[in-house]
Amino acid sequence: MSADVVATRRQLHGIAESFVAGPQYRATGTVRLAVRPDGFSATTLAIEVHATTLVWPGGSAELAGPVRDLAAATGLDVGPPPATVYRSVAALDPDAVLDLDAAAADVIYRSLYAGGFAIKAVLPEAHPVLWPEHLDVAATVDEVNYGVSAGDDFHELPYAYVGPWNFSAAPRTGPLWNAPFGAVHDLDLTADVDALATDITEFFREVEATL
Repeated sequence: MSADVVATRRQLHGIAESFVAGPQYRATGTVRLAVRPDGFSATTLAIEVHATTLVWPGGSAELAGPVRDLAAATGLDVGPPPATVYRSVAALDPDAVLDLDAAAADVIYRSLYAGGFAIKAVLPEAHPVLWPEHLDVAATVDEVNYGVSAGDDFHELPYAYVGPWNFSAAPRTGPLWNAPFGAVHDLDLTADVDALATDITEFFREVEATL
């Protein structure tokens, strides 16, 4: 399952950038996305990912097969946001072939959605955003980032984190502070969304109490 999650996460990262955030930015000037129980969506355009299906105004298609063919079918202005916004690390090759694992995608969606719920539980005034450059749902309060990542080069599988902006200049000590940028918490990828949300909420509150 771990290999399937990593492979699917890398494809979903590219999809979030090229089929959702990029077209949205070029149309409305924002890259902010939103988490959903079964996927994610743009915030200012009607573009959504539900499980392994991409939905756009006037159509839908399975996220499968050559990227080039899917892009042509959507009619969207496909491609990641410009480098003036951020440097893409997950741009999809037009000749790449999408092959998502549905169970792995569900693991990622559950983790991100639970993260959004936990952020609202701990930081009720915050607004969780799914950021396409990292494929993480996060919010910032008092210069501290709270979030859940779908995974990355630092930690391949979904994880929760807390990152104070000044951590490199003023590192904290203790077992909670186990990452170069702050605190990281492994997630139980077999747990349902409610259990994940409870676990992440407890982690956020435990770290918050030490700040």
